[in-house]
Amino acid sequence: RFCLPLVLASLPTMATGEEIAPALQDSWGDFWLFRFFVNAAGYASIVVPGFLLIQYFKRRNYLETGRGICFPVIKSCVFGSEVKSVHQEDGSLPPRAEPTESSTARQVFKLLFCAAGLQASYLTWGVLQERVMTRTYGATETDPGEKFTDSQFLVFMNRILAFTVAGLYCALTKQPRHGAPMYKYSFASLSNILSSWCQYEALKYISFPTQVLAKASKVIPVMMMGKLVSRKSYEYWEYLTAALISVGVSMFLLSSAPNRHVSTVTTFSGVVLLAGYIIFDSFTSNWQDALFTYKMSPVQMMFGVNVFSCLFTVGSLLEQGALLESLRFMARHSEFTAHAVLLSVCSACGQLFIFYTINQFGAAVFTIIMTLRQAFAILLSCLIYGHTVTVVGGLGIAVVFMALFLRVYARSRMKKRSKKLPPGETTVQKV
Repeated sequence: RFCLPLVLASLPTMATGEEIAPALQDSWGDFWLFRFFVNAAGYASIVVPGFLLIQYFKRRNYLETGRGICFPVIKSCVFGSEVKSVHQEDGSLPPRAEPTESSTARQVFKLLFCAAGLQASYLTWGVLQERVMTRTYGATETDPGEKFTDSQFLVFMNRILAFTVAGLYCALTKQPRHGAPMYKYSFASLSNILSSWCQYEALKYISFPTQVLAKASKVIPVMMMGKLVSRKSYEYWEYLTAALISVGVSMFLLSSAPNRHVSTVTTFSGVVLLAGYIIFDSFTSNWQDALFTYKMSPVQMMFGVNVFSCLFTVGSLLEQGALLESLRFMARHSEFTAHAVLLSVCSACGQLFIFYTINQFGAAVFTIIMTLRQAFAILLSCLIYGHTVTVVGGLGIAVVFMALFLRVYARSRMKKRSKKLPPGETTVQKV
């Protein structure tokens, strides 16, 4: 009873001497840590009964003794229908179409199409994300307007559209026979919605450029999770680039600008939320990599994860009564409705562009496009929302992106070298 208020009261700001109005909440109910635990309790109300049901069916050996109309559904959700396939490098992805000499112009057009689609989807998504979480709606000369505060509703909006798009894609195209137990998607779903929630919530306490750099540095916890979850080992250049990214991010975060705007100040709460985003996101990617040992396509993965994401978020929103309040906010502010819908459309389309780009050109080209997107996102945010970056901070950004491009180059060299190895030799697994 006494520990929680003590912990909450002890959260200082990293930017001393700055007035940080957004971090001063009107009540405990508005504080991010309280809302986090409330959301987690909502998810637990679904996870715990589900866990007990799964244990019940396994103890009863339902796979051999079960009968009736519900048997196929329970079998698919609890036991699955196929054994695991041999997990090969990049086995999670469909075979990539190799370009031919006679279709160079077509390949160039496809590459431009993919690059334009990824840039348009995620740059628009980033600008809208910052607009929704940091600016007011309905402001007039006499009324300051109101901010939208429920990050979980935005996560729900994104997931319901992604679920719809993935479901339609799976229904209209030929997919591998699904074999993974459905409940295993729930682990990736939980970490995914929590990482997305932390991502939205962090924008109340940090600047968008800081968030982008934090995303760029997530290769570090991904490597740590890879060692813990998948028992992976890494090359020396991966540790070197991870260290360079850490140095670059530190230079950016520790740099200070005179007359810095309130919205650009990094607070302790923002750093904690960023850490939460990176940890949850790192677990998601590694758990999904483990799930790909079953025969499935990336779109099937997208569909399975979003099924549980919709279930968890809508259940939590209904339990809190926040779903109706968010819908009322949408009814009061048509501009917010347009932004929320477009945010979801950009997120869903971006995922489809990711699958298509990797399928056509491979992971290296995709990584280069997305790295450039991160740089453009920082520039666009600074131009639109007036964020200031010092010389040291700019140098830190340059170090981060230099390290990212170095990772792409080293990875491509390693893949070329691995193709020349004798059949009996294997290379070290990489992030």
